[in-house]
Amino acid sequence: MMLGRVFVLLGLSCFVASGAGDSSKATVQMGTMSSLPAEIGSPEDSLLALQEATENGESKIAAEGFLDPNDAVAISFWIISISMVAATVFFLMESVCVATHWKTSLHVGALVTLVAAVHYFYMREFWVMIHTSPILYRYIDWSITVPLQMIEFYLILSAVKVVTQGMFFRLLLGTVAMLAFGYAGEAQFISPLVGFVLGMAGWAFILFEIFAGEAGKVAAGGEVNKYVQQSFSTMRYIVTVGWSIYPLGYFFGYLMGAVNDDILNLVYNLADFVNKIAFCLAIWQSAKNSTLDGQSH
Repeated sequence: MMLGRVFVLLGLSCFVASGAGDSSKATVQMGTMSSLPAEIGSPEDSLLALQEATENGESKIAAEGFLDPNDAVAISFWIISISMVAATVFFLMESVCVATHWKTSLHVGALVTLVAAVHYFYMREFWVMIHTSPILYRYIDWSITVPLQMIEFYLILSAVKVVTQGMFFRLLLGTVAMLAFGYAGEAQFISPLVGFVLGMAGWAFILFEIFAGEAGKVAAGGEVNKYVQQSFSTMRYIVTVGWSIYPLGYFFGYLMGAVNDDILNLVYNLADFVNKIAFCLAIWQSAKNSTLDGQSH
């Protein structure tokens, strides 16, 4: 009997407590509902508040150095930097699968993409944080990778035929002139027009050497195998057509003032992607085919 009374009292207590809770909950809900119109306002105000929150979020992302999903240039820096790392690993791994006289060429190709990858990491951060062209970083990258690419012409020819060191130094001289005057013009150390003309002269000197100079004559002769000729031809095509993007960007961006930093850097990034990775891939393909052909005989 006593136990029954205890259960009755407990039941009444729970009922009263739940009723009080429902009452307070209803009060809170009513208060919330009554305050909603004052907080949210009209649909236009809600949309404006959402836009402001989104803009603030994007500004905070940029301020912290992270990628803005609306910044195509920053995204291109990221994609290319990772692609350069992947290409480096690929060329190093493939270098153990080709004939001995091709190994050095693939190792140099891996150096090209590795140096570019490191600089692209820095250029990416520079762009995200400051949002201006990383001219200095870009030319430091080119001052290392472009001479290495010119060395590749010498390496693939010297691997199958004795060539003079003069060819190497002529290619190096044209490269140094092209980059030095190009940077001086972009950095406003000299007149942009003068820098453009002298830089173009350096590029023209390189083209002459690989088409009509010693390098071009050796590659066209019958003393090099077809795989070296294929690789040389593809590399020469990239230096002629692919590299034309850079002076075009310089001309329209710095001489004509028709290109802004976003477009200029996007074009430069895509050009680097093709002109570095595709350049080295041409060497890898010829090295692979030459090795397989040698193993089949």
